[in-house]
Amino acid sequence: MRIRRFVPHLPSPKAVVAALVLMAVAVTTVAGLTRLRTDTGPESFLPAGDETLQVLQEAASSFGGDPIVVLAESPKPQGLLGPKQLPRLLALEGQLSRLPDTAAVYGPATVLNQIATSSQNMLAGLSGRRDGVRAEAEQRARGEGLSPEDVRAAGDAAVREFDLRYGSLLVRGLPAGLPTLHNPGFVKTVLFEEGGTPRPEWRFVVPAPDAVAILIRPRGGLDQAGTERLVEEARSTVEDAGLGTERVTVSGTPALAAELGEQVRQEILLLGGLAAGLIGMCYFLVPWLGRKRYRLVPLTATLCATALVLAGFGWLNRPLSLGVVAFLPILVGIGSDFPAYLIQGAHRRRLLVAALASAAGFASLAVSPLPFVRDLGLALGSGVLLAVAVALLLRRYLVPDPEAPARASTQPATLSAGKRATLLALAGVVALGGWVALPRLAVQAHPDELAAGLPAVTDARHVEQVLGSSGEVQVVLRGPNVLTPEALAWMRKAQESAVVGYGSELRPIVSLPDLLRFLGPSPTPAQITAGMQLLPSYLTGAVVRSDARHAVVSLGIELQDLAEQQRLLDGFRASLPSPPPGYTADVVGLPVAAARGYELVSDNRYVTNVLGIALAGLVLFVGLRRRIESLGAVLAAALATGWGLAAGWALGIALTPLTVALGSLTTVTACEFTILLADRRNADPVRLRRTVAVAATTAAIGYLALVVSDLSVIREFGVLLAGTVALSFVAAHLVVRVLPLQRGDQLQEEPASTTTNTEVTV
Repeated sequence: MRIRRFVPHLPSPKAVVAALVLMAVAVTTVAGLTRLRTDTGPESFLPAGDETLQVLQEAASSFGGDPIVVLAESPKPQGLLGPKQLPRLLALEGQLSRLPDTAAVYGPATVLNQIATSSQNMLAGLSGRRDGVRAEAEQRARGEGLSPEDVRAAGDAAVREFDLRYGSLLVRGLPAGLPTLHNPGFVKTVLFEEGGTPRPEWRFVVPAPDAVAILIRPRGGLDQAGTERLVEEARSTVEDAGLGTERVTVSGTPALAAELGEQVRQEILLLGGLAAGLIGMCYFLVPWLGRKRYRLVPLTATLCATALVLAGFGWLNRPLSLGVVAFLPILVGIGSDFPAYLIQGAHRRRLLVAALASAAGFASLAVSPLPFVRDLGLALGSGVLLAVAVALLLRRYLVPDPEAPARASTQPATLSAGKRATLLALAGVVALGGWVALPRLAVQAHPDELAAGLPAVTDARHVEQVLGSSGEVQVVLRGPNVLTPEALAWMRKAQESAVVGYGSELRPIVSLPDLLRFLGPSPTPAQITAGMQLLPSYLTGAVVRSDARHAVVSLGIELQDLAEQQRLLDGFRASLPSPPPGYTADVVGLPVAAARGYELVSDNRYVTNVLGIALAGLVLFVGLRRRIESLGAVLAAALATGWGLAAGWALGIALTPLTVALGSLTTVTACEFTILLADRRNADPVRLRRTVAVAATTAAIGYLALVVSDLSVIREFGVLLAGTVALSFVAAHLVVRVLPLQRGDQLQEEPASTTTNTEVTV
């Protein structure tokens, strides 16, 4: 008995293999998507080998990363430093110090507790130590043969010097009573001056009479997930502390990075889903795109390609950065164009060449020095190619061949040579003006404006008002031993350089000269060693590494435009004195890294804008048989980019790190529209223009979906790129009309052996 008689529809071996391959791809894709993670730290904004990033990472490994700032404000002055609240504050600081991934915690209660402990120890041993100093000095005087009066005078002098060098802090605190947290007089004497203002050396933890600050330094090398976890645990710990506060603000660079990372994850799906819905609606409602059952095939192909690209990020362990927020809407808008052309019957060779040119334009962003811009370019380039590949499969197995439209009996009216020359000259002059203005265009580089819309920016502004700064830079001194008089004198001069030259912009936070101020202006090596023994290691560890080879002077800096910040830091760096022989000095910190990123973005603007046009033109030159079409596409891209730059200059629109390479982004649509409009073989010109118009509309819709983002930089990116689509559409029509791209000899462009089904043009 034959099996076929009972199983007449047994699938063929090819179908079984195809099904298994599809299942394997689906499982692999889902597994890759589950491995996705985000990263908005400095590693996503600076090249891995950049010296600024390396120095920043080294400093973070020694002293901890940029701190999470907990600012607690009380209804009345010193409300959190009284006998009832101070023990709670001390307990809170202890709980924060025990959180995972915490390198160190600095707060007023722990500072007071450490000083009180050291003071008690010093008080207990002060009498014996003074007697020992006196006895040693008198014995030395007797050995020199001095008289009894001179021997007593030598002992008195030694005691006076001891009290001056090491007892000034205690002498100041003795009238307040015993050094203990339960003694309000001791607390007030240590932290506040006579007028009630915080002492300069403690303002990093007591910035105002009615406010205290707790600094939580993360361990060096903490990733995005760890940063978000630490910020969330710090928030919950502070909320459960039971402090009598009027307002509590958790801020700092890690808090901003944590909120930005969470926003990235939320908006990837939101913006991608919105773009897919709008574009799908556009394809479904437009009446001249053929059968409705096949209209969503382009969108399906693009969504499959998007999932494959994101899965690739997961399998390669590449985190999703800020640039990938814009990835989904852009790819859904641009990537669906090529499958749509293919489904409508566009010539396969021309379409593949145009897709390769678009991918090359996107991939040119890989030369950007900023990793998140590189990720965006590579993701978009690979996404376009995958969308076309998926569309080819769907076109072959699911979509029937479109009917060939009747060949147009008339050619579009041609313009006279004079009119063509005039139009091209006018368009070229405007575009040239834009290209000339490119170096003069401002780059939007104010951190709070780039992330405008996030609550963390508002919190950072409030912390800046109270603390006087919202960021931190460090002057790092490296050498064989930073606990020498020469090294201490250099750090004091470096801090004075910041105060004298940049006092309104750089504010001292904490430094070794501040902590050792009681030693006087010129301590000896022995005195420095003794002073370090007197100070609690809790405090000295904030400014000196345990091996005494690194020391830092921490300075606060306000949020400001990165161009101004770069000039400030360059000027401060130049004002620093030369370090002692055998020592080196660097200015490090996230503000320094941000200024470095701005510098990298601003440099070589022409290269980043021209490269995408050049690469796309090269692909078209090699892939198309009529070389003039590749030149026309390059001309359209150059015109559209120049017009966009001219409009930005005229309207005062600043570029952003995402739009500074406008030429590479404009090239994609300009080349696509030009190549499709130039191919009129066996096609209805009206239908062709309509189809390209639909493609332009869907691309613009994909970009405009970004305007619902809560991030200012993403919203501006979407609006600007939607404008480039319109400019590309106009430029493509102009170039096709003024250049000989649509002459009758185009019928010989492709071999006659190409099948009829694939020759049908939109």
